[in-house]
Amino acid sequence: MALEATATAVAHAPVRRWALPTRIAFRFFSVYFGIYVLSSYMLLGLIVPSVNISDLGSLGPLRRMVEWTAAHVFSVTRPLVVTGSGSGDKLFDWVQAFCFLVIAAVVTVVWSFVAHRRESHVRLHIWFRLFLRFALGSTLISYGALKAIPLQMPYPTLARLVEPFGHFSPMGVLWSSIGASRPYEIFTGCAELTAGILLIIPSTVTLGALVSLACAIQIFMLNMAYDVPVKLFSFHLLLMSLFLLAPDARRLLNALVLNRSVDRSLVPSLGGTARAIRIGVILQMVFGAYLVGMNIRGALESWKQYGGGAAKSPLYGIWNVAYMSIDDVEREPLITDNTRWRRIVFDRSTAVTFQRMDDTFARFGSKIDIETKSLTLSKRDDPKWTATFSFQQPAADRMVLQGEMDGKKVQMRLELFPRERFLLVSRGFNWIQEYPFNQ
Repeated sequence: MALEATATAVAHAPVRRWALPTRIAFRFFSVYFGIYVLSSYMLLGLIVPSVNISDLGSLGPLRRMVEWTAAHVFSVTRPLVVTGSGSGDKLFDWVQAFCFLVIAAVVTVVWSFVAHRRESHVRLHIWFRLFLRFALGSTLISYGALKAIPLQMPYPTLARLVEPFGHFSPMGVLWSSIGASRPYEIFTGCAELTAGILLIIPSTVTLGALVSLACAIQIFMLNMAYDVPVKLFSFHLLLMSLFLLAPDARRLLNALVLNRSVDRSLVPSLGGTARAIRIGVILQMVFGAYLVGMNIRGALESWKQYGGGAAKSPLYGIWNVAYMSIDDVEREPLITDNTRWRRIVFDRSTAVTFQRMDDTFARFGSKIDIETKSLTLSKRDDPKWTATFSFQQPAADRMVLQGEMDGKKVQMRLELFPRERFLLVSRGFNWIQEYPFNQ
């Protein structure tokens, strides 16, 4: 019965001829969004969720076009960062967006010149709307899964807990504050998942676009306010949500603002017989279920590999350096002595972080052998560099390290600092508070 209702909801609707500005706007945005999706990882999300490869926009002719434009139009002389940075706001990305705008404008002019005077592109609009629904929906499902399974903003690491707040970047503040509240991160992830799922179901596209718009506005504002380098991409998500809402703009205005009655949506379905419509609905919902299932599965696997469910270091904890000597000479805990360690933080099983007396950090790869009581350090940027230590634990909260680093004999006595002593960790949730607890 529910499927029949859904099929009925997407049945044929009366078609109105488009005004000239509507036709021009559709031509421009369909070309622009089409190029943008096909050249970005949004396309990949429609095919193989949770797999990361290079954007098509960074390959072949598109890359050469962007590099030529940067050099000859914007007089950029330095090499462009193209891949591997993790940023979506690289100079390459902004120049690429400019190129796409120019291409869309040129194609729109040519298209408008050769198109029939009163052509409304109804069939093209139907199929492009389907394409954009799934591109936007799959993206929101992917991002939502990484928050519903709290991975995107992980809980603050032990090193973060001892780092001075003033050393955080604006993005670091956002990541740590949201990561510290897993219920809120899960809530935002569920909101994005809901928007993506509603966009996949034909009868709930308008509701899905509204939820998507709300999510995109929040994401965009957070990116702008905290200097997160996904500003350009999140702005596109916002625009795509508006594009999907555009055909129902008058109905939404009447229903939500003017308190007037509204007719059913004028957005036509893919067409065909009632049976064909039902099959189309089934295929869309099955594919949507596949997207949700694959993204949730990938997020759960990642949670076990490097998220909150990943293996912790056998020496897990924040260890204060109570005593340290170099070549048998004791080093006093002076903030001016950068060769003296203040803390050693064991978090993940393959990494260790040393905090200096001035609160800066040195990070190393680590290999811990519990049987031989040995610790081997390494540097990512210098594969030949190593430092080896032996360790003893006379008590659960005490440890002695002895070994060599940079050709010098090093000895340290460490004392465990209980993680639970941080208010951020121990405060928890309270229904009843006689006074605000804002520290």
